Amino acid sequence: MSSFAVPPGDRQSVGHDIAPPVTAAQAPRRKPVGRASSRGVVVGAVAVLLAGFGVSAEAASSVPVVSGATVNSGHDVIVGVTHDVVFPVTVTGSDESGLSFADVDLKGPHGGFYTTDAFCETATACTTRFTVNAHPASGSDDLVDLANASAGTWTVDALVDANDGDSAFAPGVGSFGLKRAARLTVNASPEPVTKGARITVTGKLVRANWDTYRYAGYAGQAVKLQFRPKNSSTYTTVATVNTSSTGTLRTTVKAVKDGYWRWNFTGTTTTGPAKATGDYVDVRP
Repeated sequence: MSSFAVPPGDRQSVGHDIAPPVTAAQAPRRKPVGRASSRGVVVGAVAVLLAGFGVSAEAASSVPVVSGATVNSGHDVIVGVTHDVVFPVTVTGSDESGLSFADVDLKGPHGGFYTTDAFCETATACTTRFTVNAHPASGSDDLVDLANASAGTWTVDALVDANDGDSAFAPGVGSFGLKRAARLTVNASPEPVTKGARITVTGKLVRANWDTYRYAGYAGQAVKLQFRPKNSSTYTTVATVNTSSTGTLRTTVKAVKDGYWRWNFTGTTTTGPAKATGDYVDVRP
């Protein structure tokens, strides 16, 4: 089961793993964070001691090598405000005796982290799953995992154990985007319309607010207006429009042929992409 500590200064900060520390009276009720990268400190200390005694290069060569980490099969982790999101993390590496176990830490842009254990399904790969949420449990006052400040680029630290008892700590062995979910709507009118007349295309871009557990308008974002002819499967960008202070979109275009209109938002470093379902407009002579 994964655990999480949020950034200092947020409404849900935890003191014992995130600086600056807080007193026991100040700390909110939260499940304790599991085994974290403190084991890596022990490994480092052992390495220093061995170096002091002049361990041979042959002995040192048996230490496991961590080659990488893949999060969510290489895709961003996108979280809304109603459901838990579960995603895999696979740490890969090698050792003469084979890998047996790994501690995996996910560290956020402002100090929060998750940690959990990964058992190795092969001699070179260890996989675990993390669960994150941005909503309180139904009928509960339990604190949620994420705040808006948690969105952005996260990194992966891994401490791997080999079957022969050797260990190796690899900080920053991978990274991924943890992003707020976005949604888009579209409406093209009038329908039907005379060929050559103008149609108005409106819509709204909203994204998950992990602080309020609601979706809210996303201001100042460039969104593409796209068109797909009736008998085609390909959308073409017609214009780019910026959202208003409340996330709304509006523009006018000339009606040329039957087809579908949609808005397409490609996302940002903190927010996932979104596409509206195409709105069909019948164009008549």
